Amino acid sequence: MQGCAPSLTNKKYHNVTISGLPGCGSTTMLNGLRESLAHEGWRGFSGGEFMRHYATEKGLWDPNNPEHHNATIYSVEFENEVDFGMRQKLSDESQWIIESWLSGFLAQGVPGTLKILMTCSSDDVRIDRVVNRDGITVEEAKQNTLDRYERNLQKWIQMYSPQWQEWVVTPGTVSANAPIDFWRADLYDLVIDTYSLTAEQALEKVLAVLQEE
Repeated sequence: MQGCAPSLTNKKYHNVTISGLPGCGSTTMLNGLRESLAHEGWRGFSGGEFMRHYATEKGLWDPNNPEHHNATIYSVEFENEVDFGMRQKLSDESQWIIESWLSGFLAQGVPGTLKILMTCSSDDVRIDRVVNRDGITVEEAKQNTLDRYERNLQKWIQMYSPQWQEWVVTPGTVSANAPIDFWRADLYDLVIDTYSLTAEQALEKVLAVLQEE
């Protein structure tokens, strides 16, 4: 993917999060921004990459242990520590691009962070992308994505109900009666529906926002 943004120094946003369900284009957006902003010194990580980066910082990463390539080996406690480490970096540092299911939620209330939600208004298109990406059948893609979504949602509701109240309900972003939904459009600064956009068009939308005064 081509693209090179002008200098973003002293602009409104100095960090970016990218969230979205499988097949919505989150990883493609991460790669596009990583390439476009590399000349400015921006660093881009997926959730798994960030977890390994964080583990390395804490002295917990062993590149000689093949199991460390699988982020699922980490405990819930460590996952929680990583998530709050992500929020801390977004609060204290600049030029981070972090793509994960929860990165936008973890950036709630953090100034200077552009929170992007990637969507696809056609579930059939989204599933087809997963099929092509993972080399599985349509039924496998539907089952895998649904199971993964439900498992993650229930786990994260249990883990982050207090933060939902503190970061989302108390500031008045959503009502106290609203169900917990980490991918509500009103939690994000920019929502991109990739159903009718090319990867290049979606990237240009983000770069245009980053270049605004």
